[in-house]
Amino acid sequence: MALEMHNLKSAVGSRTKSKRVGRGNASGKGTTAGRGTKGQAARTGGRNRRKLRGFRQIMLATPKLRGFKSLKAKPARVKLGDLAKAFAVGESVTPASVAKKGLVSSHRNGVKIVGGGEIKKKIHVSGCLLTASVRKAIEEAGGKIK
Repeated sequence: MALEMHNLKSAVGSRTKSKRVGRGNASGKGTTAGRGTKGQAARTGGRNRRKLRGFRQIMLATPKLRGFKSLKAKPARVKLGDLAKAFAVGESVTPASVAKKGLVSSHRNGVKIVGGGEIKKKIHVSGCLLTASVRKAIEEAGGKIK
């Protein structure tokens, strides 16, 4: 038999009829129509905010989260003192070289050199973000920044 529009049928049990309540006592769901007896829940439009009752206390006890959290990825931070220990005189400092020396776990989001320590070596910094104090310290030591 060919599969055609007039002989298509849905799978057995896939289409169930909904229970019709309140259609007389002979139906088995008459009189109170499965709503129990009397009270707010038995009335039309009853059960107002039933779900909120137990949740209300939790909602009130939850602290309001102020401010906001930026989705922008922050660069990895390296202290100036750590750079002074890891790099030799005249060596170039790039995000890749900083990661290679093991000062940061990942340089994917960039590298920022922050204060914290002194530097007396001549180093060449390129491709890294710097704070104003670090920029000044590197230039005073005779280093170059690109």
